[in-house]
Amino acid sequence: MTATTTEYTEKFQTAIKDASEKAKAAFEKSQASFGEIGEFTKGNVEALVESSKILASGLQELTKGYATESKSAFEALAAEFKSLTAVKSPSELLEKQSALLRKQFDAVVAASSKNSEAVLKLANEAFQPISNRVSLAVEKVKHAA
Repeated sequence: MTATTTEYTEKFQTAIKDASEKAKAAFEKSQASFGEIGEFTKGNVEALVESSKILASGLQELTKGYATESKSAFEALAAEFKSLTAVKSPSELLEKQSALLRKQFDAVVAASSKNSEAVLKLANEAFQPISNRVSLAVEKVKHAA
C-alpha cells in the first residue's frame, strides 16, 4: 500500500511540477506580449499626438489665409462699390454691376477651389501618422496569424 501511495505522490508531484513550469512559461510569454502591447499603444498615442499637431498647425495656417483673403476681398469690394457711386447713367450702373458680379463670382470659385485643395491636403497630412500605425497593426496581425 505504501508503494502505491508513494507512486501516486510522485505522479502528483510530477504533474504539479509540469503544470508549474507551463504556467511559468505562459506567464513569461504573456509578460512579453504585454510589453509589446504597451509599446504598440504608446506608438498609437504618439501617432495621435503627431496627427493633432499637424492638424492644429494646418488649421492655423488656413485661418491666416482666410483672414488675408477676406481682408483683400473686402478692400477690393469697397473700391468697387466706390466706383459704383460715381456712375452717371443707369446703363453704366448695370455694366459696372455686371462686371463686379462676374469678378466676384470668379474670385469665389477660385478661392473655393484653392481652399478645398488646401483642406484635402491638410486632411491627408494629418491622417498620415494614424495611417502608418494602422499599416503596422495589419503587419503585426499578419505575422501573428
